[in-house]
Amino acid sequence: MKKSMLLGIVGCLVATSVFAENYLLNGGQESTIQYSMVQTVTPSASTRKIMLSYVTPVSYSSPTYNQRIENLDINFSPTPSSRKTTKDENGNTIIEAAWNSPSDTITASVAMTAKNSVLLNTIKTDAPFPVTDMPAAVKKYLADTSQVPADNPKIRQKAEELTRSAKTQFDAVQLILTWVVDHMRYVQPPQSYDAMYAFDSGKGNCQNYSHLTAALMRAVGIPARIVNGVTLDEPYKIRQGDGTLVMKNAKGRHSWIEAYFPDLKWVPFDPQCTQLFVSNRFIRVEVGVDNNDTENDGLIRWTRLKGSSDKPDFREAISADFVSDTVSIAGKNTGYGPKNKLLGPHVSAAFKKTAVAVKEPEPVKLTPDQMRALTYSEPYVFGNLEFPENLDFQSARANVEQAPDGTMKMVKNFLVETAEYVTTQGKKYAQSFVLEKPVRLKSIGLALHNFSAGGQLWVELTKSSNGIPADPIATSDLITVSDLSHKPGYRWVDFDFSDEEIILLPGRYWAALGFTGGPIVNWFFSYGKPTGPQDGTRYNTMFGKKWSHSLAFEFNYRIKGRIPKQFVE
Repeated sequence: MKKSMLLGIVGCLVATSVFAENYLLNGGQESTIQYSMVQTVTPSASTRKIMLSYVTPVSYSSPTYNQRIENLDINFSPTPSSRKTTKDENGNTIIEAAWNSPSDTITASVAMTAKNSVLLNTIKTDAPFPVTDMPAAVKKYLADTSQVPADNPKIRQKAEELTRSAKTQFDAVQLILTWVVDHMRYVQPPQSYDAMYAFDSGKGNCQNYSHLTAALMRAVGIPARIVNGVTLDEPYKIRQGDGTLVMKNAKGRHSWIEAYFPDLKWVPFDPQCTQLFVSNRFIRVEVGVDNNDTENDGLIRWTRLKGSSDKPDFREAISADFVSDTVSIAGKNTGYGPKNKLLGPHVSAAFKKTAVAVKEPEPVKLTPDQMRALTYSEPYVFGNLEFPENLDFQSARANVEQAPDGTMKMVKNFLVETAEYVTTQGKKYAQSFVLEKPVRLKSIGLALHNFSAGGQLWVELTKSSNGIPADPIATSDLITVSDLSHKPGYRWVDFDFSDEEIILLPGRYWAALGFTGGPIVNWFFSYGKPTGPQDGTRYNTMFGKKWSHSLAFEFNYRIKGRIPKQFVE
């Protein structure tokens, strides 16, 4: 494939006063989903007893999200030695099965029909702030816990600072959520799952997002409970003017929030990506004060011979067939809100429409010719660099803990594979990146997992025009797919540009993945937009030019090269 000989492009960073990415949605979703989850547990030689527990999903309604469960069937094979049903203080119905002296693999299956719908009409709320008219049963969701430290001085100070101007509960909720969305960056796995780790580091997974949001809300008297369930990876589209925003979750365990409004009751939202709204790709299962309190669904406990250290082998498979699926949602940018994307229905309530100012880098004061004449001597790496490299998601396990009585337990795993299948679908995917410094390009790395042995891959580097890929700059060397590892997990695949003296001046660019020969490759992504523009991940048909489909996540990418010494910070 012929390379472009263009060595660089003229570019500079234009300062913009604000970005605002709050989108009001209208429309809805209605789906019938045949859902199943199968867990297999193979005892080790030292296992004396195995106990499995599951929470039965129930029908649920709210102002936005509704779930109707039909034909629920929970089965175990072989027949357990005992089986009992209990209800906890949060209203969850728990089924626990136990096997004495197990020797064979145990299979547990949960099957059901979920008729899920979302209606994004205008929500009307007159709930004042501070919150009043709170039922006694709701007050438990103001609790201070180790994972949701609502009484921590730093949490209280931040929550009071954020909500100082709020007169309505919705205003307080959206002010807290706006801050969380901009403060947090999705990473997996995090070092800890509690709110303080999220507050101090600005990082975390769905549990951290939920715990931090709940802590801030509880600190100012807003009841918030943790919801555990499953998200499904069926994408859906939101119309945005001339373009389309494609929403997609990973398939796996997930944690989100429900906030209590006196006039609306419990309202769900996902602080990881949306406001007062979760899509009907969510299966709601269990609620509690924090994720330690919502551990019963998928909980594995066992006893073993004294002195032994082995543990049972565990596997979980989730599948969902959308028997019917109707989606009609349109979104409009409001001009206010956080700099990171936040989605939700229109809410009829008094609140402050705050545009968040973003400090932009100073424009480079050298001319393009002066920048090309510099000496590029210092190594430089830039991009969306954090992902669980080489992790086998199929065999990843949660931490094993030992209770005081010697019983071992393994709670459900929130580690999910966030990736898009980016080859052989008639689509071409591209990721935008913005350089603040001039770079002599060496390579562009993508976080990929290879499933096949055939075909070739390359990366096309292009200019950006009106927020979409434009004129080509260069094409990388080809990579033969058979040369890539087939081991489980994702790893960097570097596409080489070093044969060309490519100087990229400060500005915005696109890296698009090209392929031939039918390779099967996944590209890992991060929820949200941790490093690039909100419209910076797109796909197009193979021969199209519109690039009108924007994706609500950012692919993991790595720009490597050299910069002049005077640009080293």
